[in-house]
Amino acid sequence: MKLANHNSRAVIVTADNQGIDVATASDGRFGPEIQNVYDQWEDFLAWAPEATGETVTIDPAQLGAVSPRPLQSMGVGLNYAEHVTESGFDTPDKLPPVFPKFQSSITGPYTTVKLVAEGDNDWEAELVIVIGREAHDIATGTGWDYVAGVTIGQDISERVIQLDGPAPQFGLGKSFPGYSPTGPWLVTPDELPNRDDLAISGTLDGEVVQDGRTSQMLFDVPSLVEKLAEIITLHPGDIIFSGTPSGVGFTREPPKLLQPGQVLETTIEGIGTIRQEFVG
Repeated sequence: MKLANHNSRAVIVTADNQGIDVATASDGRFGPEIQNVYDQWEDFLAWAPEATGETVTIDPAQLGAVSPRPLQSMGVGLNYAEHVTESGFDTPDKLPPVFPKFQSSITGPYTTVKLVAEGDNDWEAELVIVIGREAHDIATGTGWDYVAGVTIGQDISERVIQLDGPAPQFGLGKSFPGYSPTGPWLVTPDELPNRDDLAISGTLDGEVVQDGRTSQMLFDVPSLVEKLAEIITLHPGDIIFSGTPSGVGFTREPPKLLQPGQVLETTIEGIGTIRQEFVG
């Protein structure tokens, strides 16, 4: 199943430009906002295959974040070996670094992003995990059971603030307005060609700048959920940016950074593509 946040209403996607309004089809049992659907995720999954009703036309300009108001949103760093190497850090062992992606930075899939003036603005293509069931202290090997689905994200990063000071400010450097676009929709794991091995790529003005596979993660989706749940309680609708493959801009010689007028597209196999245009 694909689930969209269209015009602030949950919509089951039946084709690229068609879908079924959840609240209307369920006679108000679920929705209308997508966040309410996550709160009833198991009941919704049981009902959704039987959903029928008049279809609505999906306007890409009306697509919002797949989880616009998560109780918790976070990013995972250094989760692909080649990215660890290019960044100059040590490979994480027991737990990857985790940082907040503050809610005010979360947007939909097709956006115009105002870049931080005089900042070192960079891209990070990422698979984003959306939680469907409350999780804390869960059994090893059960991580996928707590995932509603996945989507595409860009962990846009302003590197000066991120890395400056006596201690890094990862969360602040990655949470400017519009710096956490997600979409175009949530895809449940059963819809994916291989939930543990998806092609992930990013292009900047048509040039491929990142090209990897999610199977290259040091900590895969279920282990991320399990390790985070050892410490915090994950709630329905929470989102986890799961890390980026190699190819970011600030580690290049010379550095290649985002500029006003450029267009960034991020694609993940089985999900789709999101698109960001940048202004100064």
